[in-house]
Amino acid sequence: MTTQTPNAADRLLDAALMHVAFDGWSEATLKAAAGDCDMDPALARALYPRGGLDLALAYHRRGDVAMKAALAERDLSALKFRERIALAVRLRLEQADREAVRRGATLLALPQNAPEGARALWETADAIWTTLGDTSEDGNWYSKRAILSAVYSSTVLFWLGDESTGYEDTWAFLDRRIENVMQFEQTKARIKASPVLNPVLGLPFRLLESIRKPGAPAPMPGRWG
Repeated sequence: MTTQTPNAADRLLDAALMHVAFDGWSEATLKAAAGDCDMDPALARALYPRGGLDLALAYHRRGDVAMKAALAERDLSALKFRERIALAVRLRLEQADREAVRRGATLLALPQNAPEGARALWETADAIWTTLGDTSEDGNWYSKRAILSAVYSSTVLFWLGDESTGYEDTWAFLDRRIENVMQFEQTKARIKASPVLNPVLGLPFRLLESIRKPGAPAPMPGRWG
């Protein structure tokens, strides 16, 4: 087994994590990390052109990669699908540094950074569904990711303030949110199966079925069928 040597971007991100608790995802953190790595500031700027914002996004995407690797090592065959989703979210948070996430959430909540924050959230939801083998091709591709984005973001906010042992309250909160989603899916199925409700209330679902998922790796936008 060989050990892969971290590249310059990874080394810089690792060094930045030592400063995030004090300086947030900021220019000061980028400069301090470059100094810790004995890296030319010009190279550090080339690797993370937008400074702290790009560092925060790189850390977020690193978490997605770690989550997918952790899921790949698990035997999910005995789990219901809702349990697989809960496990994926839990693995995603358990490997994260809470202060780094807190600082990142603060930065990405700023109006000028909101599009990047929304994209990062969507990428996490997409990573979970794709890793779990989602095969949807229509509007369900979007609705699954939109709903999971809402579940994930609300769970993160709860987790950031959770002081319970082992974050037990967070995992209970997550289970409740997924239960809410399952209730919605059950209601949707009843509407689609009802000859009385489907002609009117089922219209939004029929419209969703006419939308196709993206044909390119970029998560948005899609196309009409």
